[in-house]
Amino acid sequence: MLTAETAWRLFIERGYDNVTVADICAAAEIAPRTFHRYFTGKDDVVAEPVRYMTSLVAEQIAAAPAEMSHSAVLRTAFHELGVFVIEHREWLGALRTVIQRSPHLSATHQGVPPERERELTRLLAARRGDAEADWRLRLLVACAVAAFRIWHDDYLRGMTDDPLIRLDRMMTAVSRPDGDG
Repeated sequence: MLTAETAWRLFIERGYDNVTVADICAAAEIAPRTFHRYFTGKDDVVAEPVRYMTSLVAEQIAAAPAEMSHSAVLRTAFHELGVFVIEHREWLGALRTVIQRSPHLSATHQGVPPERERELTRLLAARRGDAEADWRLRLLVACAVAAFRIWHDDYLRGMTDDPLIRLDRMMTAVSRPDGDG
């Protein structure tokens, strides 16, 4: 979307705290009403990449066969997310820089919100027809999200030679050793 791309360009050039919705609208040549049709405010523009990345994981979970273990589903889903991150490293690196340079964003932007993590857990449980996820499944998802966050940070800082191999190892490390029926 042109509006989000324009906003990101301005955030990178001027810093998040120095850009207003009016600046974004002027640069994108749109009315504020058009901006607000898609975003409630500029914070929403920043949250969009996390929402999109979470939806990629959700799509992988939904598409996985029911007989596949929860751990295997998560490993596959986060591997595919890793591929996305590698393909969009420059943009995601800019996102990280914008967040780090803004006192407001660094205090409020903490990655995957708990409600999105719960949504991924519900999707995983639903694959097997479970009405509710037990604590083990919730913990598995939380650990996978945390492992991905660590990998993502290391990758964007250039601290990994074979990023997908490292991600796969990290996802394997959070899997339950006793299988996850």
